[in-house]
Amino acid sequence: QVQPVESGGGLVQAGGSLRLSCTASERRFSVFSTGWFRQSPGKEREFVAGISGRGGSEYYGDSVKGRFTISRDNAKNTVYLQMNSLKCRDTAIYFCAANASWNIASMTSSRVWRYWGRGRQMTVSS
Repeated sequence: QVQPVESGGGLVQAGGSLRLSCTASERRFSVFSTGWFRQSPGKEREFVAGISGRGGSEYYGDSVKGRFTISRDNAKNTVYLQMNSLKCRDTAIYFCAANASWNIASMTSSRVWRYWGRGRQMTVSS
């Protein structure tokens, strides 16, 4: 019923910037909590960032603090992940996740998120 769809990503040089977007046709997507996860070969799925429904509260994984920014435009039904100062270790498939509730205590665990996008590859070169 709720199907997040990611867009953006691609190839960028180390030190550069890139933006990912996540949207859904569900009209009430703007009030859903939304998160970003990433996964690279041989590694566990890692929490990147989360934002509360309609915005106002944001949370970041330690590895991206100060470099990534999550935001949302409720009028466009879209959540963004702005990625700056990119490093080779940021290379991964990035997934958008959404949930009807906001639980800061468990949001870093992928298993508590109900709705998932298919993911977008982001590669940082050199």
